[in-house]
Amino acid sequence: MTADVRQLLLSRIRDVSDYPKPGVMFKDITPLLADPAAFTALTGALAGLCAEHGATKVVGLEARGFILAAPVAVRAGLGFIPVRKAGKLPGATLSQAYELEYGTAEVEIHAEDLGRDDRVMVIDDVLATGGTAEASLGLIRRAGAEVAGVAILMELGFLGGRARLGPALDGAPLEALLTV
Repeated sequence: MTADVRQLLLSRIRDVSDYPKPGVMFKDITPLLADPAAFTALTGALAGLCAEHGATKVVGLEARGFILAAPVAVRAGLGFIPVRKAGKLPGATLSQAYELEYGTAEVEIHAEDLGRDDRVMVIDDVLATGGTAEASLGLIRRAGAEVAGVAILMELGFLGGRARLGPALDGAPLEALLTV
């Protein structure tokens, strides 16, 4: 990704103070999504990572990951698989619980959507603490597929998600277009 594309993406991310609670600086990507040039540049960069790492499928993490992963899959000519919160998918699913700061959560994937021949790129908007991404890697492997990597728009480096995700990546790359 060029410095010009990186600057374009950064310029379209808005800081929102005290959202969703006091003391939090929320990184709002909706201005980026509303700008056709920036959104096209973003999906192009992510699709390029899919090609570079030999992905055959794209997984998007609920919910903002869907917004990015679906057009990336189309642009890369790959299938799109949603990782959803528990209870949102019909039919047979695989589920994975993971730890949150205060409690646990659970995500699911359709069991039949991935197989042994698939190399899966996980796409999301932000890597924060890494819990959802870590759970998705477990689901992908339990479905019999290989992890091609994780590609994210923005890594919040101060939250330690990369360190948490390291063991679960098991050598697969973690690509962050931006780090803040």
